[in-house]
Amino acid sequence: MASRNFYIRLIVQVLLLTLTTVVLGFAVVNRWYLVFFLALILLVAQVYSLITFINSTNRKIAYFFDAIKNEDFTLRFPEKVSIKSFKELNKSLNRVNGLIQEVHLQLQIRERYYQEIIKQAKIGIMTYNERGHILFANPTLERILNYHPLNHIKQLRQINENLYEVFASFQPFERKLFQLTNEREQIQLALKSTAIVLDEKPLLLVVVQDIKQELDEKETDSWIRLIRVLTHEIMNTITPITSISESILKYYHTREGKVVEQLDTEKILSASRGLEVIQKQGNDLMDFVQSYRSFLNVPKPDRKIVSAKKLLDKVKVLMGRDSESTLQLFWSCDPEDLELFIDEKQLTQILINLVKNAIQSLGNSENGLVAVTAAIDGNGRKYIEVKDNGPGIPEHLADEIFVPFFTTKEGGTGIGLSLSRQIMQRHGGSLKMFSIPDVETSFTLTF
Repeated sequence: MASRNFYIRLIVQVLLLTLTTVVLGFAVVNRWYLVFFLALILLVAQVYSLITFINSTNRKIAYFFDAIKNEDFTLRFPEKVSIKSFKELNKSLNRVNGLIQEVHLQLQIRERYYQEIIKQAKIGIMTYNERGHILFANPTLERILNYHPLNHIKQLRQINENLYEVFASFQPFERKLFQLTNEREQIQLALKSTAIVLDEKPLLLVVVQDIKQELDEKETDSWIRLIRVLTHEIMNTITPITSISESILKYYHTREGKVVEQLDTEKILSASRGLEVIQKQGNDLMDFVQSYRSFLNVPKPDRKIVSAKKLLDKVKVLMGRDSESTLQLFWSCDPEDLELFIDEKQLTQILINLVKNAIQSLGNSENGLVAVTAAIDGNGRKYIEVKDNGPGIPEHLADEIFVPFFTTKEGGTGIGLSLSRQIMQRHGGSLKMFSIPDVETSFTLTF
């Protein structure tokens, strides 16, 4: 409506201006000097009125946008004016101003809401630009680092020089662990970065979490599992020894507690068999302790550059295969010139153990398949995967298989997988398991 009134008035003024110009022309041709001067005065007045009209409208719109830019919503245009087009225009500008003010208030409410959530979050959050200026650091981060206020990452040098180096060298989508030691305690920090853009300026958002409690809980849980397994193994070995020893002692003592001077042949044979069992149980216990010692004394890896294909070929030869077996065993390396910086002897031990486990899990399955693959994943990390289509690992045992001395195999020591994981950790890598029962089970060595 305001726009239509504006155009109507503008057209009327232009028509009047045109008509006055025509009259002025006739007055010049016919030498009507009085009419000429009157028409000229009228023409100047109409031009001035037109310019004032347009400038007034433009000024209002300019004031309006300046006010919006400066977030000044107090600007109001008078709605009680004699000119109808101005009245409608002022109403429209006031209405738009009110709508923008409402939207702005809603955005402020949401911003305060999200800021409060970030402030109350139990993880530290920080954003800083390429020059190291910290734009935001929530109270949790300041509490974790015991430093306030944080304005620049160079301040981290006052906390820990290595911590500053971590933040200064952070790249987008990196994950790092850092142990922070201060006069109060040791804190294990997990850091993760994400790249964001604000006002066309690149920023780095870093999330910092104190995982010491989680690690302590994991460590306690691991100790409980280990003690449970050790107790089980030791009790299984000691119980027969105690029982048989008591039985043998009864042969040498009467009910009154006196020592028997002579034994019949049957009791001597029973005692001999009992001592043989005690000896076997003792040897088993010694083997168990020896396996425990080997687990605790894993040597430091002697790492060299090794061809992944040659490593798989070596394991393939060491494994050997029964020609009558229906099991299919595949070996692949992609790319063929893939190289690994590893201790060849230790990695050979791991792969033999994993392949043997896969073969044993398949048993005499007709369609048994084991695939050993060396390759590079989508993130550029080198890995070796041992996969089979056997019965898999039940979900309730998934957390137990890497516990030392836990085993589901009869006669197994239970240190193979835990030893393999320890070796991979010493290589700076990892050993992970994924299993879908009766579909596939894979163990992946990531370097």
